[in-house]
Amino acid sequence: MTLPGRARGNELRKIEAGGLRFNVAIDGPEGMPWLVLSNSLGATLGMWQRQVPAFAQHLRVLRYDTRGHGRSSVPAGPYSIAQLGGDVLRMLDALAIERAHFCGLSLGGTTGIWLGAHAPDRIARLVLCNTAAYFGPPEIMNTRIDTVRRHGIEAIADGVLERWFTPSFRASEPDAVERIRADLLATPVEGYVSCCAALRDLDERRSLAHISSPTQVIGGTWDPAPRPEAARELASLIPNARFAELPAAHLTNLGAEQAFNECVLGFLRQGDGGRG
Repeated sequence: MTLPGRARGNELRKIEAGGLRFNVAIDGPEGMPWLVLSNSLGATLGMWQRQVPAFAQHLRVLRYDTRGHGRSSVPAGPYSIAQLGGDVLRMLDALAIERAHFCGLSLGGTTGIWLGAHAPDRIARLVLCNTAAYFGPPEIMNTRIDTVRRHGIEAIADGVLERWFTPSFRASEPDAVERIRADLLATPVEGYVSCCAALRDLDERRSLAHISSPTQVIGGTWDPAPRPEAARELASLIPNARFAELPAAHLTNLGAEQAFNECVLGFLRQGDGGRG
């Protein structure tokens, strides 16, 4: 494991941790509380670009490409949520970060659930966006894994983007949608299906009661999975959690950008933990 010196901010770098290399970006002033942002399945750290200007005024922001995604390592799968959570802990160790806020969306949110339940001493405040502790019968993800292995990510891309964005967003923000599409299509097949396996095997429902960090759950009004009522139920099962529904589909950070930024930043600034 490498132990790099403290970054000044606005840096792209590689972190070696647990035998893997992670592509990360660090923004914001030194000495501020740390916030880790974790991407959805088939996305990269670039999905958070619109959050950085607002968040980096008050926080030291660490974005990273989940294993199997972007420019991070693509080890042979399948992966597990415990592995994805362990990756975050090793990155925190590599940067000498004792405690941080964590915000994850979809796959990144499941990583946050694991961290909140299994590494509570490392998580100051937790934001879980458009995610769940259990995604249903394995056949759902097995079908997707089979399709991607046979035909590539191109075979599912249009359907994914229809779930991620409302028709009005796709019409008004074609450049933003195209950037997300490009990252989705560039995701290595092995990384994508290995993370699908992590979601297939996920069941952290019994762990929710062990999350002690103050938690903000975010759902999207037009998110098909999880639907807003399921996201609200998730919040009800976590002690000291609250819920916000935003007018967007799955990628609430883009579909309801201003409301998302205000919700997350307002919640995180209530606490002064997360200092490295």
